[in-house]
Amino acid sequence: MENGQTATGIRWRRIVIIVCVITLLIAANLVARNYIDVLSLPIRPGNEDAVHRTIMISAALYAILLAVPFVPGAEIGVALIVMLGPRIALLVYLCTLAGLSLSFILGRLIPIKALIHLAKDLKLERTRRLLEDIEPLNKKERLDLLIGRAPRRMLPLLLRYRYLALAAALNIPGNYVIGGGGGIALFAGVSRLFSVPGFFVTIILAVSPVPIAVMIFGTGILSD
Repeated sequence: MENGQTATGIRWRRIVIIVCVITLLIAANLVARNYIDVLSLPIRPGNEDAVHRTIMISAALYAILLAVPFVPGAEIGVALIVMLGPRIALLVYLCTLAGLSLSFILGRLIPIKALIHLAKDLKLERTRRLLEDIEPLNKKERLDLLIGRAPRRMLPLLLRYRYLALAAALNIPGNYVIGGGGGIALFAGVSRLFSVPGFFVTIILAVSPVPIAVMIFGTGILSD
């Protein structure tokens, strides 16, 4: 009887976790879809303060949305720049760095034991065993283990040149399909394979081309 109750409890906990994650992702995507409407205030004499407040609140919201996995954050950033012009490019760039950094730091703070329990609840046995194997290892040992177990020829190469792979993944159009900027940064943090300085330098360089190009050439390059 006790075992049956335990199994039922685990089953319900698994269902609650899945429902909460799906609800969060759906809510974040709904907010993202209607996000640009927040910026529809017309600029006219007398409402400059309201427009400024709206832009700053929207910028903060953009950074938070970008940190959420599977939200099309890059597309939102481009839409902001197109709507508000080159002068907003630097602010969007800084908010992009803030959102990616937030997601990465949250990933670093998640204990591997918590991920092991989650994988166990979701019956992801291969993932659970892998997490249990890498938990006691340092970064180099963890990387060697993952490279040794990588089943495909390209995966070891991506692991060795992981910072370049990270930069490329952040710039792939439509990368929200593989987690978006937030999901990619979160996984980078969870993996513990990226140093904090290395991650920050990578994202500073990786997300800079579009804002710099817009500041130099204007928003016309985004529609070419």
